[in-house]
Amino acid sequence: MRYIRLRDLEVSRIGLGAMGMSHAYTGHGTDDGESVRTLHRALELGVTLIDTAEIYGPYTNEELVGRALRGRREQAVLATKFGMVSHAGRGPGHLDSGPANVRTAVEGSLRRLGTDHIDLCYQHRVDPGTPVEETAGAVGELVAEGKVRFFGLSEAGPDTIRRAHAVHPVTAVQSEYSLWTRGLEERVLPVLRELNIGLVPFSPLGRGFLTGTIRSTEQFDEDDFRRDNPRFTGENFRRNLRIADEVQAVAAAVGATPAQVALAWLLAQGDDIAPIPGTRRVARVEENTAADGVTLTAEQLDRLGGLPPAAGGTHTEAQARLLER
Repeated sequence: MRYIRLRDLEVSRIGLGAMGMSHAYTGHGTDDGESVRTLHRALELGVTLIDTAEIYGPYTNEELVGRALRGRREQAVLATKFGMVSHAGRGPGHLDSGPANVRTAVEGSLRRLGTDHIDLCYQHRVDPGTPVEETAGAVGELVAEGKVRFFGLSEAGPDTIRRAHAVHPVTAVQSEYSLWTRGLEERVLPVLRELNIGLVPFSPLGRGFLTGTIRSTEQFDEDDFRRDNPRFTGENFRRNLRIADEVQAVAAAVGATPAQVALAWLLAQGDDIAPIPGTRRVARVEENTAADGVTLTAEQLDRLGGLPPAAGGTHTEAQARLLER
């Protein structure tokens, strides 16, 4: 496994997103033992960047990650996120990045994760009710206290990134980025490179679609959030299968899996990018991390980069309102 720097933070070239172990995806919470084995295997393979959030569950994913890292904490660069749970009484799903809520959230995450510090602490979504300067200042205080090492933002637009960074250095921005979600390339990515801020793409495999293994939404449990996702429904789903088939064709030529090709394309976009493909299975984490050794030709990169945009939005209308572009 190669390693890169997100600003001043060294991380594995490929990380691991833990959300699906406890939240949102088919099978979540059904086999915590396998999830723990997957986390342990990731560490054995050299993966250091482990990503979770208080909203996942809520809370149960941080608890799971904390159990898995017991006795292995020093091997991980532990990332979590605050701001999608209001601790002032409104509860999960309510944005709150006010200073008091930030502190309460971080204290809770430290307890659940069983650690005395968080390596990378993100604001999960931009809170329109709190100036980002106040949020950045609150995280800066936690950095000074040793409870947080580095500050990140998730799904933030250029203006918010600049304003936050002016108060406290932003180490990384986490946003959706993959072969079929490329909206940040025009406006956000140039700002990150100007300010020397790393990018951590989530859903780098298109929520599993780019692996080529999803051929029908009937494969999903009733509570799988992809059942309502515009890209997985109706004609959009059928049109998007062509993108998955193109990735499969390149994979066949390379002698790799579609997931490895999709990740290899992403890695080729810059040495300041560390994707966090999510899985709860050992075999998948082994497959995904092996993408670090896949090299695509210039022609293959051009072919993949020229794929048509995915049909349908990345989120439902309600979810999209929480994003800043």
